[in-house]
Amino acid sequence: MMCRLRFSFHLTLIIIIVSLVAMSKKVTSPLYYPNSNEIITFSGSRALNNVIEQVNMGPRTPGSLPHTLFFLWIQSKIDQPGWIVELQKGIYHDHQITNIIAKNSNEPPKIIIAAHYDSRLLSDNDPDSKLRSTPVPGANDGASGVAVLIELARTLPVNVQPIWLVFFDVEDNGNIPGWEWILGSRYFVSQLEAIPQAVIILDMVGDKNLNIYRELNSDDALTTEIWKVAQSLGHESSFLNTSKYSLIDDHIPFIEAGIPSVNIIDFDYPFWHTTADTSDKISAESLEIVGSTILNWINQQK
Repeated sequence: MMCRLRFSFHLTLIIIIVSLVAMSKKVTSPLYYPNSNEIITFSGSRALNNVIEQVNMGPRTPGSLPHTLFFLWIQSKIDQPGWIVELQKGIYHDHQITNIIAKNSNEPPKIIIAAHYDSRLLSDNDPDSKLRSTPVPGANDGASGVAVLIELARTLPVNVQPIWLVFFDVEDNGNIPGWEWILGSRYFVSQLEAIPQAVIILDMVGDKNLNIYRELNSDDALTTEIWKVAQSLGHESSFLNTSKYSLIDDHIPFIEAGIPSVNIIDFDYPFWHTTADTSDKISAESLEIVGSTILNWINQQK
């Protein structure tokens, strides 16, 4: 029975992959809204659906079938006119890296918004010691940031600056033998030719009890800009104007390269690196708070 179940599971994934391949396409036409007077708002419910779809694939651990499935899935999701989706492949510190870059222009990026899409191999913070060798589902830790990026691709207007939405690989497996933190973003920065004006990292932004503190390793001026936008939108109870954590995350390689970068993260998440990091812990309202803040900040840039 177990063998049959495994066969059925893999067959289902193969069917999904084939379907997504048929749906996927590289779009190169100019970005536009069907009606120039149309205002498209960021939808937290749509973003939440994108979290659920990712978690339903299974943990997106490096080298796994769900990890491979993610490449095709993201191409099917970023299907707005004007967006070009590319894979950046390479070897970094003996690990295969596949970053995914969505561009709204062939010009060098002025702004990069990024999140990691991989899941952690081990749920080593799980209260049940028997579950600590199993992968993290990655609903908040990975899928939430990805979901916000996908919804940004749908809602960004025609006259926005050149933007890259980057989905980093191999971020979340530090403190595991043979692995390091933030490998995908380190590889990305090592290959970066154009220097953006600003980089925003979104990580763990879907917690129902959203508390985003100013992160101490982030660029202070950029942090202040974004927090002011959040306050103007009435989100000051979620974007707390107090510093709390100093974190190793995907903003660090940019900071080290002298590029202004900010880490938007709710690190007060009780299910971090546990098997309980599942879709039911995620709030559409929280995703919308973060997404609308970033969207409004982008629209204020010149």
